[in-house]
Amino acid sequence: MRHGELDGLDQADLQGDTGHLVWAAQATPEGRPGPGVRIRRRGTATAVASPALSGRDRIAVAGRPADAVPLVREVLAEVGPTYRPFGDAELIDALIREIDGLEPGGAPFHWMETRTAPEPVHAPGLRLGWLDAGGERQAQTLFDRFFPGSYAQPGRPGVRRWAGVYATERPDGAGEGDGERAGDGDADGGGGRLLAVAADAWSAAGCGLLAGVVAHPRARGRGLGAAVSAFVIDALVRRYGRAALMVDADNTPAVRAYERAGMRARLFGAAGRAG
Repeated sequence: MRHGELDGLDQADLQGDTGHLVWAAQATPEGRPGPGVRIRRRGTATAVASPALSGRDRIAVAGRPADAVPLVREVLAEVGPTYRPFGDAELIDALIREIDGLEPGGAPFHWMETRTAPEPVHAPGLRLGWLDAGGERQAQTLFDRFFPGSYAQPGRPGVRRWAGVYATERPDGAGEGDGERAGDGDADGGGGRLLAVAADAWSAAGCGLLAGVVAHPRARGRGLGAAVSAFVIDALVRRYGRAALMVDADNTPAVRAYERAGMRARLFGAAGRAG
């Protein structure tokens, strides 16, 4: 995406710390907004309404509350009640206070991003790389057993490709703390035992997204979630110029692992229509 080409996003949006706006725009390589995306501006505020993005209809919002409140009112009236504003926690709190019918949309989370490719995380004796079709079937077993509520799963719209860590020996650690979720079952295949996976999902020009990080329960303490995450973050930065992810604010081990991969965290919140 060439700077300034995407309608409704200016140089500050494309180059600054508002990667969630760039991500929500789901821009094509030619710099046009993705299907159904609407970008609106008012003063310092920008709102990007994006349908069916990472499992939800979303409105990425940034700017001063004095401008963002009336802008989000207008956008909600235009797109309907299924859309959920998200952005910096203080701004979302202001929207909830000022817009009738908005309420908190869940626990706070971190939006994390980087434009720098991380140092690789070494996993001696293990195989790390992109999964083929058989590997994705193994990954689906992990999600079926341990993380069925994940938005990012093999074969779902917007989930582009999967990376994984394999071992030929049965893992004997005590748990993995640096993924979105860990479980306690196995996935076997001809290439060995799949221990951890992560996805390039809902990525678009200007911002790639890491999602669907899940690890084998007996792989804990071995840094495998960190290794596969760093592998994907590196690929996203190189392909899209920026990598981002969303993680629960209280998931301290995951936040620390992503910070070691060069990601910088900002406290975010989301809001939704009451009822």
